[in-house]
Amino acid sequence: MDRPSTSLRRHRWNLLLLFLSGFHWSLAATPVQAQGTGANQEPSSSPQPTEAPPADSKSDVQNDESQKKSQRERGAFVAAPLPISSPALGAGIVPVLAYIFPISASDRISPPSQVGAVGLATDNGTRAVVLGGQVYFGQGRYRITGVYARGNLNYDLYGQGSGDSQARLSLKQTGQVVFAESLRRTWWKLFIGPRLLWGSSLITLRPTDAESIQLPPDLGLHTTLTAIGFRLSRDTRPNRFYSTAGTFLDFTSDFFTQGLGSKYSFQSYEFAFNKYFSLTPNQVLASGSFACITGGEPPFYANCAYGTNSQLRGYTAGRYLDRYMFGTQLEYRLALPKRLGLVAFGGLGEVIPGGNQPFRNKNFLPSGGGGIRFALSKQYHVNLRVDFAQGKDSHTWSIGVGEAF
Repeated sequence: MDRPSTSLRRHRWNLLLLFLSGFHWSLAATPVQAQGTGANQEPSSSPQPTEAPPADSKSDVQNDESQKKSQRERGAFVAAPLPISSPALGAGIVPVLAYIFPISASDRISPPSQVGAVGLATDNGTRAVVLGGQVYFGQGRYRITGVYARGNLNYDLYGQGSGDSQARLSLKQTGQVVFAESLRRTWWKLFIGPRLLWGSSLITLRPTDAESIQLPPDLGLHTTLTAIGFRLSRDTRPNRFYSTAGTFLDFTSDFFTQGLGSKYSFQSYEFAFNKYFSLTPNQVLASGSFACITGGEPPFYANCAYGTNSQLRGYTAGRYLDRYMFGTQLEYRLALPKRLGLVAFGGLGEVIPGGNQPFRNKNFLPSGGGGIRFALSKQYHVNLRVDFAQGKDSHTWSIGVGEAF
């Protein structure tokens, strides 16, 4: 099994990758308009008297309106103890607890906000906890996101480029991450705003009998990274938890510099574009494309990593990484009765070795598979997902909360 997906969201720091993988909240601007239930009715101009509805019928209507209003005002908990069996992190559990709620009963335009926590514990010694939240307010004009992550990850490094033929190096990375972002909606439903990322970590070599590769320069050193950046995002989906129509466009840029206290100076750029088609009331076709570019002199773990954030499932996270990465995928989604659902997906991507070998057949990384869904929250249509995917040289099982993209 691969790590649980999230798709919140895409930061180039391992603990934040854990957050985005295990805590799939889709951390992106979502100008969703809450669905009202009222209708304006004009009095009849006819002088003829009309028969009043029975008392019981009037009472039922009032109770129904009161119930719908109560549902709009209250939130919903999403809790799931997700099992994990990952080639990268081992077998264990990822407990997820989130609360989705409207920020104000009078604000029917802002999308629902959320707060929550995610844990991680596996048999290879990996331990981590993530706390975070995202709040919409001001009639959907503002969005603030905050994340704190702390723990240690035990994983294997295969070197840059195509890792299928490279020896692995077993590493342990301990550290913490703080992330904050503030966005404002502008023209054409675009959300724009600054972001801040700070993290510190220590990387050491784990005892292993496996053949080793060239040791990274960060080994045994305490590393601090600090970045300022910005996000530009446009989201026209009617429901970000289960999208049936609309588009999602997202561009982020982070600038790590020694002037801010960062050990390394480099830049990270990421782009994503998803489009959703409603084939029938119960069938959806989703398409997603992504690209990643890293410039400057980043540490090895700040490169574009294939197989993270559900970007083409079927690959062990970190087995393929380099300065440049892109991919595209399609997913068919079928909603069934009793909160159930089915999906089938496939796609193609590439990690470009050295940035100078694009579109070579030997570097293409295909993926395909399918999965089942179970609605944890009927109110917001938040699904528990279980997917099986086959890649070029490996396969993965992934379990997560929310759709892959």
